[in-house]
Amino acid sequence: MKKVNYSIALSVLPFVVSCVRQSQLGKKLEPTVVTETVMYDTDDPAIWINPLDASQSIIIGTDKDTNGGLYAFNLDGKIINKVLGLKRPNNVDIEYGFELNGQKTDIAATTERETNKVKLYSLPDLKEVGEFSVFDGETERGPMGISMYKNPKTGEIFAIVGRKSGPNDGYLWQYKLIEKDGKITGEVVRKFGKYSGLKEIESIAVDDEMGYIYYSDEMFGVHQYYADPEKGNEELAVFGKGDFTSDVEGISIYSTSANTGYILVSNQQKDTFNVYLRENPTKGRIAEIPVSTKESDGSEVTNVNLGAKFPKGVFVAMSNGKVFHLYDWRMLEERIKANMK
Repeated sequence: MKKVNYSIALSVLPFVVSCVRQSQLGKKLEPTVVTETVMYDTDDPAIWINPLDASQSIIIGTDKDTNGGLYAFNLDGKIINKVLGLKRPNNVDIEYGFELNGQKTDIAATTERETNKVKLYSLPDLKEVGEFSVFDGETERGPMGISMYKNPKTGEIFAIVGRKSGPNDGYLWQYKLIEKDGKITGEVVRKFGKYSGLKEIESIAVDDEMGYIYYSDEMFGVHQYYADPEKGNEELAVFGKGDFTSDVEGISIYSTSANTGYILVSNQQKDTFNVYLRENPTKGRIAEIPVSTKESDGSEVTNVNLGAKFPKGVFVAMSNGKVFHLYDWRMLEERIKANMK
């Protein structure tokens, strides 16, 4: 009987197990479109829906660096506009219909990590319309994650902001956006959010319709809170624990009705997205979708018909290589439904 080198066998075993699990998930989805490259490091996307012609909608994405920027791409992945010279813009999100100087204005908000600010731009022209300082008075600032919330009853718009590091409770701060001297600024209205202390919190997503905030506590799980500050700071749920290879990252929400759909969360080091039920994510992971992105830590999705390429919406995810991937939602839907049979 041949002698076996057990140290080699043991080192190979995790790779074999990983390959078997990957094959069980099926072939990686290929993107419908890959964007043109940015200068430094893509991080987080958002989707602005053109109200006059949805096929002319725009992907807004950050280029994370000391001399980074905010980029606008069309649905063919071409760069159509950009704002340069930002000091490490990290994440971006958008909201519709802020009343600025008497006019309804759609806005993009991005964190600028090295200046401890949130910068605001009108859409689709990316004209700067305001800024505000965040985590004032704190020793740990460095804003990273951001998501916008519009209260469907009052129309008030808020920015929920996370940071590179923070306390075990009160890690996130929520700002109400207001107009002052013809510009948009923000005033803090609450400090909330538990933190495991394992790594950091970056990705934040808001479900306006259902009124929830979700955020990724990397290496721990996804936390759920009410988005309306009037409803208090009680943690509603934590899900996804044990479902990720390492970092719990980008979150995006796809609705199939007013209160059903899917929550997709990046399993960053495995290059997959874990899928949970929007109506009850604590039921556990219902699917895991392998994609062609590399180390994705930012994503967004819409269910709006964007034309022939994306008739049921588009899923956008950051990938290493200074690009974003655009996936026809129908490809993800097919995989999700196959897993649920």
